[in-house]
Amino acid sequence: MSKYTRTISRRARAAVLTAALISGAGLLSACSFTTADAMCSSGEYPVLAVDSTTGGACVKDGDNPPSGYARYPKGKTPQHVDDKWDTYWRTHTIDAQGNVSSAP
Repeated sequence: MSKYTRTISRRARAAVLTAALISGAGLLSACSFTTADAMCSSGEYPVLAVDSTTGGACVKDGDNPPSGYARYPKGKTPQHVDDKWDTYWRTHTIDAQGNVSSAP
C-alpha cells in the first residue's frame, strides 16, 4: 500500500468518525428536548372553561381560576399541546360542580 493510499484511508476514517459523532450528538440532543408547545409558561397552570371544549386559560401558580373556569381534574391536566389530555378535553367538558361529561 502506498503512502498516498494510507493518507486517504486515514482521512476517510476521520471523516466517517466525525460524521458518526455529530450524528450521535444530534440524536442524543433530540431525545432530551421536547418540541411540543407547553400549555402554559413556567409559574402558571392551565384551566378550562366550564361547559366548553374550546376555552382555556393559564393562571398564575397560587391564584384561583377566574369565574367561568375550573381546574382540570387531578391526573387529567394537559401539559403540552396535542398530548393525551389536551386531545381528551376536545371531546369532554366539565360543569361548575366538577362533573365531567362527553361533549354534545
